[in-house]
Amino acid sequence: MNNKSLSSVLFFTFTFLFLFSPIPFSNALGSGTTLAVVDTTATVCGIVSSQPSRRIVCYRNGNIISAVPEVSFTSISGGKNYFCGIRSGNYSIICWNTVSSNTTFEKRRLYYNDTVLYENLAVGDSHVCATVVGVGTVSCWRINKGFVFPSGYDQFSSITSGFGFSCGILKNNPSGLVRCFGNVNLNLNESIAKNIENEFLNISMVSLVAGESHVCGLNSIGFLVCKGSNNFGQIDVPNQEKAFEYSDLALGSDHSCAIRRSNGSVVCWGGKGLFNVDVTKSVSFEVIVSGSNFVCGLTTNNFSVICWGPGWFNNKDSIFELPLPPILPGVCVQSSCSECGIYPQSQYLCSGFGNICKPQPCWPQVPPPENQRWLPVSRSKTLTKGLLAFAIVGSLGAFAGICTLVYCLWNGVCLGKKKVHNSVQPTITRGGSFNGVGVSNYSPPSRSSTIRRQGSRIMRRQRSGTSSTKHHDRLDEFTLAELVAATNNFSLENKVGAGSYGVVYKGKLADGREVAVKRGETGTKMKVFQEKESAFESELAFLSRLHHKHLVRLVGFCEEKDEKLLVYEFMKNGALYDHLHDKNNVEKNSSVLNSWKMRIKIALDASRGIEYLHNYAVPSIIHRDIKSSNILIDANWTARVSDFGLSMMSPDSEHDYKPTKAAGTVGYIDPQYYGLNVLTAKSDVYGLGVVLLELLTGKRAIFKNDENGGTPMSIVNFAVPMIISGELVKILDQRVEKPDLNETEAVELVAYTAMHCVNLEGKDRPTIADIVANLERAFSLCDSSHGSISSATISTGSE
Repeated sequence: MNNKSLSSVLFFTFTFLFLFSPIPFSNALGSGTTLAVVDTTATVCGIVSSQPSRRIVCYRNGNIISAVPEVSFTSISGGKNYFCGIRSGNYSIICWNTVSSNTTFEKRRLYYNDTVLYENLAVGDSHVCATVVGVGTVSCWRINKGFVFPSGYDQFSSITSGFGFSCGILKNNPSGLVRCFGNVNLNLNESIAKNIENEFLNISMVSLVAGESHVCGLNSIGFLVCKGSNNFGQIDVPNQEKAFEYSDLALGSDHSCAIRRSNGSVVCWGGKGLFNVDVTKSVSFEVIVSGSNFVCGLTTNNFSVICWGPGWFNNKDSIFELPLPPILPGVCVQSSCSECGIYPQSQYLCSGFGNICKPQPCWPQVPPPENQRWLPVSRSKTLTKGLLAFAIVGSLGAFAGICTLVYCLWNGVCLGKKKVHNSVQPTITRGGSFNGVGVSNYSPPSRSSTIRRQGSRIMRRQRSGTSSTKHHDRLDEFTLAELVAATNNFSLENKVGAGSYGVVYKGKLADGREVAVKRGETGTKMKVFQEKESAFESELAFLSRLHHKHLVRLVGFCEEKDEKLLVYEFMKNGALYDHLHDKNNVEKNSSVLNSWKMRIKIALDASRGIEYLHNYAVPSIIHRDIKSSNILIDANWTARVSDFGLSMMSPDSEHDYKPTKAAGTVGYIDPQYYGLNVLTAKSDVYGLGVVLLELLTGKRAIFKNDENGGTPMSIVNFAVPMIISGELVKILDQRVEKPDLNETEAVELVAYTAMHCVNLEGKDRPTIADIVANLERAFSLCDSSHGSISSATISTGSE
């Protein structure tokens, strides 16, 4: 293949990938971003970074003003007299008028609907437009008479708004072409929208940004193109040396500015020559926005905002740094950012609640076909061969993936039937083959794991280096007669619950100690005997060597004939499951656990117990059955993890492995472990995520969605969509008082942590150390609120 043919192949390969790869709305240059300006009042607003609530804060005339409500927003866009924002979840658009007051903003909700969601917010001088999520059709509000909408068949990947018009990039028929719409002069039957659209003709674009009466953007081969009014040279694009030389754009009434991808510097043209970029030549920017005659940018160095230009306090020869907190450099999204990668410090900036994707386009530079008038781009032979190899390997990979899917479906390996057994709550046990009764997969679509990793923390937890033994010397060995006497012959009155293989009874030893005695099933069937034997040996092996404040302590054991019994310290306040779901706990304040502070404390205790198993036991241990009935509460209201009958040692915590059978409880079991028989420590994280959702909502892991019956529903499918949409308050347990200001932030942090714990794939879930760090932070927030439990009665430390 000659060089000319190779160039053509590479060009069309990357053009195809570029045009038909999905572009997240957060990176569409013509959409709302995290920084916005309101023109007439010189108000500058941004979405605050590194906080669980991605609230909007503004600067105006020396004042810092927070936009109310102080809740999370996805993106914002500014117009002539007001600005608007889309709430996280995309179900609500709120606008604020900045004219009426210097210290407050008048708020008005423009749109609210939890079934039709919007993205790609674009505010013009007075109108607001957005596109329907996943569909791309356009809706506009606050429009004038004579405003002409695009065809109902037009679907847009992004839109941008100028003065009285909007333009967008079609994602079909064909994709990449520009369509504009807006106000029409009825007397002349013409509009600036139609003129701009005609000027773009058949140019395929990947981004657009509108000014007052002109539009600029990058075309599909990476070069900057501007169309529309040119009274002051605002569309006279400077000479471009290479493709994708520019990234973000900002257009005003008679000027245009762009960020150079190479170093983040800004170049401007038009504007009567009054936009002196020399004042910013040493500054690198992530985002820029424009008013009619001034520019503001978000700096790369510390995410501060600076403004300059002839319209900024009549000072064109200097810059002004606004006293705003650090602003997000991009929209936080639930995405793995596979297109261009994740922005550095993304998890910290999004406070663990999403990723910031690096802006597109991000493709390698390739030579143009002969009919394109570019300046040549130098490229080594090695790079050329690498690009060719990339195209070939990508094609082979896609073909292999299709073959794998066909084989999977043909042989039935992807689909399986599972066998379900019952305990106190239904417990799943399945062998290597897929036989038996099918069970629904109650898991949400995969979302990226975005829990914020805290800074380095000194962990001083007890660490055990002993190996497991069958009968540990430090355990008491009881006779059957002793335990019969302690439990009043295992009477029903002393029954307090059940574990992975037997019934639990309250007992009192001869020396006065209160204990809990777990008695294995006494059936004679071989399978029952084998399961009892396995669970007994498992608990005895693990608990004999594990000592931690948040693990239930094993006191001793008994082996006589076919009887196998385990003796634990007695947990006076029972199981978390009973406090949340027992029918007697229906009245408000009927349980000590009916406070947010106490519930978060219980969650923190349990997570610390699991953290010890995963990170400090040697070798590390996977519990395999984390659920609310296995979290017990002692007399001091300290939560402890119990029931190690299904636990397994992990020889290498960095790799997954496949045990002989999957086991767990319906509603809590990791869907990846259940479906693919792949077990990792992240399987326990999934179960803990379900427990966190129980604490928040008060609902069982699997519940009926109607008081009089109805279809069984998983708490994951019930709660996660509401958390994502910002409607957490609607699903909080009504038995607990409405959280106060500090508690609200704490509860939101717990909710977002739980949401990420129940990601479909283990790789997308946080580690237990991340969870502990987030719950510690949540509890500290509650510690500064009123709370219903005094701090003196709550123990949060760990041994």
